[in-house]
Amino acid sequence: MKNKSIYRQGDVLLIPISEIPSNVVKTKLVRLANGEVTGHHHSIFSDNAVGFADDENSLAEFVDVLSPVDLVHQEHETITLPPGKYRSVIQSEYTPQEVKRVAD
Repeated sequence: MKNKSIYRQGDVLLIPISEIPSNVVKTKLVRLANGEVTGHHHSIFSDNAVGFADDENSLAEFVDVLSPVDLVHQEHETITLPPGKYRSVIQSEYTPQEVKRVAD
């Protein structure tokens, strides 16, 4: 694992990992999250990144970045990701009443 930096864009957290799990498949799109409120999305539009999930139509849970790519969202600043493998985590919010997903 070359890169050890963690990246955050809104409710999406990208954590560097050493390997993509073997039980996942390539996704059609590298979309990491869909906004529940606005319909906006966190996505990578480049052939230099490959998404992986349980099935090809799911949001990418893992990303293999082959060369620098931009992670874009309509309401957040674009982030350039360096080459590496990442796990995508949707952040959650704790309140005494419940743990809930962060709405973006």
